[in-house]
Amino acid sequence: MSEPSVPAREVSRILALARSDRAAARKALAELDLDGQVALISASPLARRAELLELANDLEQLVPLLPPAELCFVMKAIGLADAGWLLEHTSEEQIATAVDLDAWSGPRPDRARLGAWLAALGTAGEETLLRAARGLDFELLVYELRARLSVVLTGRDEFVDLPSGALSLDGQFHLIPRESGDDLEDVLALLQTLFQHDYWFYHRLLQAVDMELDDDLEEWALRWRSGRLQDLGFPPLDDAKRIYAYLKPEQLAELPTEPHALEVGEWPLPVFMPVLPVGRDAELLLFRALAALPEAERRPLLFAFLALVNRVAVADALPLGDAETLPQATEKAARLASRGLAHVASERGVTPAEALRRATLERLFRVGANLEREA
Repeated sequence: MSEPSVPAREVSRILALARSDRAAARKALAELDLDGQVALISASPLARRAELLELANDLEQLVPLLPPAELCFVMKAIGLADAGWLLEHTSEEQIATAVDLDAWSGPRPDRARLGAWLAALGTAGEETLLRAARGLDFELLVYELRARLSVVLTGRDEFVDLPSGALSLDGQFHLIPRESGDDLEDVLALLQTLFQHDYWFYHRLLQAVDMELDDDLEEWALRWRSGRLQDLGFPPLDDAKRIYAYLKPEQLAELPTEPHALEVGEWPLPVFMPVLPVGRDAELLLFRALAALPEAERRPLLFAFLALVNRVAVADALPLGDAETLPQATEKAARLASRGLAHVASERGVTPAEALRRATLERLFRVGANLEREA
């Protein structure tokens, strides 16, 4: 299925209207169906997307249709503290994916970023906060709360000498900030919402804060996150690093005699399908070779290329929640795959398009990476 698109001139026209005549821009945006509005917003410069979203008449229908990574980019461009009006309309999946992409540093949760997301969710109202709590991994919530507070559980009539600053919502679980001066405002907003609307979640959460170990929480949270990211085309780190594996000089020009069966199918992209410069006049050989293939062959290879881009992003430890990562990883993937493609096609005496049919993109990138390393 092809992604809906909006001509570049229409994007430019509506962006210009947004600054000169907001009523006309709102009308022009409303004339597009929801898929067209998603395409328009995704094709617009990141700095202008919030401006367009503010003009939308059906935010509650439009926002859940945005690819989760694109939504993450927009909210970070606005500033998480000011993005409550968007978070209010997000789905559990969008929130979980945004946190997966942006609130981790390598194999460990980034407590500062995770705290910023929870604080932002707290500004979007109780319904959003409850939806987010149920959508995020239980272990990740416990991990974050343990960084902020310790818990003392007492009976309702039991007297315990608690330190100054201890807080309680129910007279049983007493919350003690780990850092002096931390009023736990965002944490209390989450716990108050759970206490009122899902008491057993609240009870299990605070019990786990008191009893669970950080190492166990990290391990399980990483396991759940890795599974979700693999569904979005991001492989585990060790798997991703295969693209840089060493090849002996005599292996560089190897080429199968038959077209390869693609190992990569289509999957739900976390971003809107990027516009790649595929054409016979493209600067890089990979895109010229793709243009020489019929559409039936080209589309699967485009998804295989995006899978390669994700491998580069993971292997190079690029921040997955940053909008700059996709173009950076795309440029490197295309450049080194083109270098490998040129070498293999020249050495085997075949056209680049034929080499592309017979060698995987991962293999071509690996050849290019080895050639660059030698150079």
